[in-house]
Amino acid sequence: MRLGVAMVMAVLASGPAMASGGISCEADYGNARISISGGVSRGMGSALFSLDGSLEVNDPEIAEDLRKVEFAREHVAQYWLDGDGLKLKLYREREGDAPHGYVEATILSATSGEDTGSFRIEVYDMTDVTDGEAKTASLSGKISCFAE
Repeated sequence: MRLGVAMVMAVLASGPAMASGGISCEADYGNARISISGGVSRGMGSALFSLDGSLEVNDPEIAEDLRKVEFAREHVAQYWLDGDGLKLKLYREREGDAPHGYVEATILSATSGEDTGSFRIEVYDMTDVTDGEAKTASLSGKISCFAE
């Protein structure tokens, strides 16, 4: 019985390894730098099963903890990958006891690896509220994404 189970497991493990692919996006544009990479399944909607990324904004008016942000899979708010390209929205709130703040990055791109896409970064910070309004910043630019 154990030999039979071992043989079945060996056959299943030796199948083709074409069940996953990946995405990557890079931008170094003006005051913002973005680097994103993730793993996607092939089939069933190209589910995003992993993601690592970083965002850096070079603007001294933005609080330090919102200028340099790391992203993981749990920060993916929306994701779509199909023949028309990649659509990705990342959202990360400030951690700790500081006043509310967040960074939202939206990427819309073809997946050819050329600069055929765009990104938009929105920063919202309640640390230094003046006249009841939070400090906000918005940046946008070109991005290059690739999917396999």
